[in-house]
Amino acid sequence: MLRGSKIALRARHEADVPVLQAELHDDVAGASRASGRPWRPFTPGSKEAPFVVDDENEKNVPFSVVELDGGALVGSAMLWGVDTHNRSAHVGVGLLPSARGRGYGTDVVAVLCHFGFAVRGLRRLQVDTLADNTAMLRSAERNGFVREGVLRSAAWVMGEFLDEVLLGLLAEDWEPAVKG
Repeated sequence: MLRGSKIALRARHEADVPVLQAELHDDVAGASRASGRPWRPFTPGSKEAPFVVDDENEKNVPFSVVELDGGALVGSAMLWGVDTHNRSAHVGVGLLPSARGRGYGTDVVAVLCHFGFAVRGLRRLQVDTLADNTAMLRSAERNGFVREGVLRSAAWVMGEFLDEVLLGLLAEDWEPAVKG
């Protein structure tokens, strides 16, 4: 388990999947904003559902986010698109609606940075998010990510094209907030 100041990242448990599915994926508007793929429903127990873990897939490293105080499940986090040759990955965070606005996002990003840089030895982490996702932008920037560009009208979301913002953080610019 990887610990931050408010949350911990742990392996995804089978019991987490239905909660994450119901709270995050079944919110069509929210899930459409979070994913670069078109939303579609999944049958309970489907191996293709978004929160089902495939331990064989080295390119995605999923975690469940739990509160340090009590251990309640509060969301999902992952490094995705892990590129071992270029030593880079993308950061993904999804918090349950009841957990938003508590500073968990900033802590999750800090712990993912620790995992990516200190544990995995990556050189670069990247955040790709919609331009109006102020919570993710704030969480990334508080952890040292720098805005590197805007992809204009790059994301099709619920009937309109939206801009995406790319942020990056290099290992040498990272200032660890998480110890061990």
